[in-house]
Amino acid sequence: MPLFNRKSKLKRSYDEKLMKLIREQKKQFEAYEKVESVIIDEQPEWRAQYKLQKAKYYYLFKEARIRRLNGNILD
Repeated sequence: MPLFNRKSKLKRSYDEKLMKLIREQKKQFEAYEKVESVIIDEQPEWRAQYKLQKAKYYYLFKEARIRRLNGNILD
């Protein structure tokens, strides 16, 4: 059954890409959180970028839950 094997290989490769994206986005989001805690005078552009990073991270995390990814996402 070559077709079924190919489907599982594709899913596995896309799952790995998603895990990599989640890790990268988590690092960016944590960096924004650190800077936000230090900032005294908030700019509207900064707040918008922070919210965008947060939304991206949570979207990817939600996508991983939908795909039922098992793994250590929170490294």
